[in-house]
Amino acid sequence: MTKGTVLAAIGGMAILGLMAWSGNRAAQANSDGASASAPAESAPTTIPPTMRPMTKPTPPAPAPSAQDPLTQSTIRLSPPDHRGPVTHLPLPRYVSLKGSKGNARRGPSLSHRIDWVFTHPGMPLKVTAEFGHWRRVEDRDGQGGWIHYALISGVRHVVITQDMVSLHARPDEKAEVVAKAQSGAIARLDKCNSTWCEIDADGAAGWLPKTDIWGVDADEARD
Repeated sequence: MTKGTVLAAIGGMAILGLMAWSGNRAAQANSDGASASAPAESAPTTIPPTMRPMTKPTPPAPAPSAQDPLTQSTIRLSPPDHRGPVTHLPLPRYVSLKGSKGNARRGPSLSHRIDWVFTHPGMPLKVTAEFGHWRRVEDRDGQGGWIHYALISGVRHVVITQDMVSLHARPDEKAEVVAKAQSGAIARLDKCNSTWCEIDADGAAGWLPKTDIWGVDADEARD
């Protein structure tokens, strides 16, 4: 079920319209079709080991025990970089619904039943798995399934998670408020720093904390 986007002027500030976050069951299989892309990310940097220098060159010291923690090299390993077997892009990652409808199926083929239907263009989705031309996705409520890769886009959007969120002229709580956004509104994602993101919807643009949106990682930065 969906609710239309509403944009109204309140107190001289733009109000981003409410867009429902839900799917409708359907039995249309012809929405599945051909290619989308998502931005690649750079691989993490591996931190080199640091060696403990020997403090007594003479007289010769006995060989250190393999269990002696003071004589072992200290190695810090980065978390494994989990990438999709098809695109080699990071998993999980965020994408958006390309059109006005996307069938989410129980498995990665047209023969599988449709469990969920996404109905909002630009709806942010999280890709959690890949198989051939199919991507397993979910929305912020965990609803979803396998969708054909032609129905998703690498153009990033977010959904507002708090009601009547203030959009600021700069990434600062003391900066001028230029608009208000209702919970459920979908907006295009622009820049992000460690704690704030700039969004744009129907000509109303501004900065808000990452904690007020879904569709971006907590440590993600965008220029």
